[in-house]
Amino acid sequence: MIRVLLPSHLRTLARIEGEIQLDLDGAATVRKVIDALEMQYPMLRGTIRDHVTLQRRPLIRFFACERDFSHTSPDMPLPNAVVEGLEPLLIVGAIAGG
Repeated sequence: MIRVLLPSHLRTLARIEGEIQLDLDGAATVRKVIDALEMQYPMLRGTIRDHVTLQRRPLIRFFACERDFSHTSPDMPLPNAVVEGLEPLLIVGAIAGG
């Protein structure tokens, strides 16, 4: 079981309260987590990654175990603590400004 925490605007869009728990087949990766999220919550399609390129949206970041996974391969395995449900995968909406 993978625990996922979404930013409040995406939780509101998907009508979710609190964290999400997902069961994945095979190795847990950011790509598989997003695939499962979009399957379970179709209204999230295109909010975390682009519809066509499947690339992460520029202001979305992924964190797990105090580590930034935003610029790693989406097929890189997530840490064991995330896979075992001890730590959540955080999907964070970054803030830009000047």
